Amino acid sequence: MGYKIAFISLGCAKNQVNCEQMMATVTAAGHTVQAAPEGADVVVVNTCGFLESACQEAIDNILEMAELKKAGQVKKILVTGCMAQRYKQDVLSELPEVDGILGTGSYGDVAAAVTELMEEGLRPCHLGNIHTAEQGGARILSTPPWYAYLRIAEGCDNHCAYCVIPSLRGKYRSRPMGELLDEAAELASAGVKELLVIAQDITRYGTDFNGEHQLAKLLDELCRLDFHWIRLHYLYPDEITDELIDTIARQPKILPYLDIPIQHCNDGILKAMNRRDTKAELEALFAKLRARIPGLVLRTSLITGLPGEGEAELEELCEFLRQTRIERAGVFPFSPEEGTRAAQMEHVDTEEARRRAELVVDVQSDIIDAYNESVLGTEREVLCEGFDPQAQMFFGRSYAESPDIDGRIYFTAEEEVEPGTFATVRLTDTMDGELTGEQV
Repeated sequence: MGYKIAFISLGCAKNQVNCEQMMATVTAAGHTVQAAPEGADVVVVNTCGFLESACQEAIDNILEMAELKKAGQVKKILVTGCMAQRYKQDVLSELPEVDGILGTGSYGDVAAAVTELMEEGLRPCHLGNIHTAEQGGARILSTPPWYAYLRIAEGCDNHCAYCVIPSLRGKYRSRPMGELLDEAAELASAGVKELLVIAQDITRYGTDFNGEHQLAKLLDELCRLDFHWIRLHYLYPDEITDELIDTIARQPKILPYLDIPIQHCNDGILKAMNRRDTKAELEALFAKLRARIPGLVLRTSLITGLPGEGEAELEELCEFLRQTRIERAGVFPFSPEEGTRAAQMEHVDTEEARRRAELVVDVQSDIIDAYNESVLGTEREVLCEGFDPQAQMFFGRSYAESPDIDGRIYFTAEEEVEPGTFATVRLTDTMDGELTGEQV
């Protein structure tokens, strides 16, 4: 029997890919996927469990679905993903509204879980092996038709002291290159213009096969396909090889936009967090990248309030940003996550970590403003994504803006610009920290 299934996906793009695969799985089983939860037989809440704040967001969404269930607008609630994996017993015991869970090793069981919920009266709890779970499979894209994610690996072997990802997603596993190229070819044939290559750490791609870095080879093959842009997320600093840099610089389809999470720059903190970089190595890497890749835009993520961070270390981080001029940065207060080594270390309280995050954001805002000023008068290729009736302008992204992470470019045009097409835009001004311009 076919049922109506609604999906809510929280957290990162990697999670979104899992959700797209689940949508394809239930569709193949004869069910119907609908956008709104109201009227659904089953609502699947695909959770993030990376941080305490992400878990709270997941709980809030579950409770919202529980209200719809109480009102008779939803029949069953199935919780999947990282929070289900991390807090399986708590979810089952503390949230009686939840009718079943699937861990990160059991996404492929979603159709079976629907049957158990709707026809067998069971409360399914599928917690498969997170180290061997299938990564591939058909997808129903949930992104706009002009961009899509290609997840090239699962899990992580870096074991940073503050991070729970290895315990939620398992050991690092690269997907076979042939499988990736087949999936990418399907995406290109479907009209995808921008391919976002993602994994917890894409720079390690292939090393678990034979010890050799194979990301550069994979990118060369992807560039043969009919994509306009290829964007890279996330690169671990000490695994960026000269071969990879050469490939990025040589291939015009690969955008000069690199997301390299560093978390901090102080040597003592980096060592305590089990990061394999030093401040000097990070400075040298960024200088090398800027020298070899013209127009490079860097993105990173930073954590304030890490164990070992005092005022001197905080100022060192701010000065590092002023010197390296990293164009994009996400700044997060340290969250002592249960089960991590960092949670056991001495650290500042949450409010102080937040205060420090705000200080770093202020520094970063000045850097972004200076960057925006520096590009005024230049022309950018912009992927149009729509029209803003309030601003009376079209909007989109250039190579320097990744979807759902960075800002937009707003621009005027004499004629209609269709979403999913490219326009050449002369950058003329800024608006609320975002660039504006006119089509040329």
